[in-house]
Amino acid sequence: MWCLELLLPLLLIINDASCQWNVWVPRDISAMTNSCVVIPCTFMYPSGIRPYRGVHGIWYFGQPYPQLFPPVVFKTRTDIVHESYKGRTKLLGDLHQRNCTLLINNIGTEHSGRYYFRADLGGANMYTFPDFSELKVLDQPNIDVPEEIVSDESLELTCYAPDNCPDMTPEIQWMYTDYLPDPEFSSDYLEESNTAVLSSTLTFTPRPMHNGQLLGCRVYYPNTTLVYERLISLDIKYAPRSVWVNVSSEVMEGSSVMLHCEVDSNPPPRIFWMFGDQELVWDTASNISLPLDDVTPEQEGIYTCVGENSYGTMNTSLYLAVKYPPREPVVNDSMTVQEGTSLALHCSTQGSPAPTLTWLKDGELVGTITADELSVLEILEITPQGDGQYRCLAENEHGRASSSLNITVEYAPVFLEESKCTVVREGVQCVCMATGNPEPTIEFYLPDLNVTINETDGRYNFYTHTDGHTSTGMIKLREKGERIDNGPAVNVHCSMFNMYGRESVHLELQQEKKYMMAVIVGTIGGVAVIAFIIAAVRYVGHNNKNLRQSCWAQSLTPF
Repeated sequence: MWCLELLLPLLLIINDASCQWNVWVPRDISAMTNSCVVIPCTFMYPSGIRPYRGVHGIWYFGQPYPQLFPPVVFKTRTDIVHESYKGRTKLLGDLHQRNCTLLINNIGTEHSGRYYFRADLGGANMYTFPDFSELKVLDQPNIDVPEEIVSDESLELTCYAPDNCPDMTPEIQWMYTDYLPDPEFSSDYLEESNTAVLSSTLTFTPRPMHNGQLLGCRVYYPNTTLVYERLISLDIKYAPRSVWVNVSSEVMEGSSVMLHCEVDSNPPPRIFWMFGDQELVWDTASNISLPLDDVTPEQEGIYTCVGENSYGTMNTSLYLAVKYPPREPVVNDSMTVQEGTSLALHCSTQGSPAPTLTWLKDGELVGTITADELSVLEILEITPQGDGQYRCLAENEHGRASSSLNITVEYAPVFLEESKCTVVREGVQCVCMATGNPEPTIEFYLPDLNVTINETDGRYNFYTHTDGHTSTGMIKLREKGERIDNGPAVNVHCSMFNMYGRESVHLELQQEKKYMMAVIVGTIGGVAVIAFIIAAVRYVGHNNKNLRQSCWAQSLTPF
């Protein structure tokens, strides 16, 4: 630091060459409060000037011009100085050697500012040099912090302490470094323009966890009570490193839910909620909430919270499940099919959880129960018994719903066993019954007469009736026909037909029980009556004979 002796010969040579007024002082110099500072100073004056009564000097503070009455820091001719510098200043240099170096002891922050030197060679040979030395009095050390500190990139922090007080040498310590990963320390001593600075460099790799933590630099002077400290808060820049959201949840249809998201990053990220490709809400903050009111099944799905800043992007998703009862199932339209057709009945619905689907025919279970949103009931080669109402019932824990369809099976006529001819009192009655869809048409045929009966005429009572898919036809033959062996001879055919076919059947003759009983009872009753009459006649005749005999006997008896 102290090399003025080496600089003076050089400056004198320069002075002889230029023969001008000139001064050299450090442009900037610093010191800690309550310590001291030495301001190196060398001046020159024209070689033609001969000092009159010696060489004198004055140090001013703040202004170089005496007429502005700046505070006097030091003056060789008198001890009159500004009050704030009394007992604090001393000239270390020899003005005759053109050395104007100044010492200021026990300095304070009020002493920060510009210092000017004025040379006084006697008479009119006085000159205030416009060059100045600016003193910065520090109450804490300087820490050189990069404008941007990025996570996972090596960081260097340097702490500086001025060493411009010859009686005291500072030392530097770093504080609060125990939590740092593998910190490294290095020291350096910088000397420039006769000023000195001691530095200590801390090197480490910061992590996001270090953001906001404190680091400190302590400067102290051994064997004194002077201690200076400075604390800084680390501002670590990092991309979003974690995104917290609600756990996946279930809500009922029509209810409300709030989705929360928090992002850890620096600087705070642009944070937003996405549903599919749609951005729902955003903010520049560390957290955001997404309210969902009157939730519908269409809002079920994956919700993604995204956090992004200039250092990176991160996202986390959750699944929102919306529970609701089954919707009304969608089934086939009602249909009319021909017997033997194979069918596939489809039933589809929606519900959460997935509903069970059950097929019922006329209230009875058919097929299997399916735990899915689609059920197919297959009917192979449908028969007339497959005709009816089919209902698909959807159920889950939140409710039930159903839809129905009707299947109409069309088929050729089928002869029913109840068809027959019977002997009745009026003659012979023939009944023909058949089922079919469409309802079959019935007519009778008498092959012996080659007559087809399908309407009433004078000889036949023709009657038809339809009940559902069953048709009934009836005729009464007034003639009982010829007797063969023990009964009448009847030859009647029943013909039934619709769009799907025709069938003809010979009707068997059967005795009607009521008629036979009447004949039997009538015959027995007639015989009994005749026997009763004969007995009565005999009884009456016998009584009359006895009476006549008695009367005749009495007539023969005398009185």
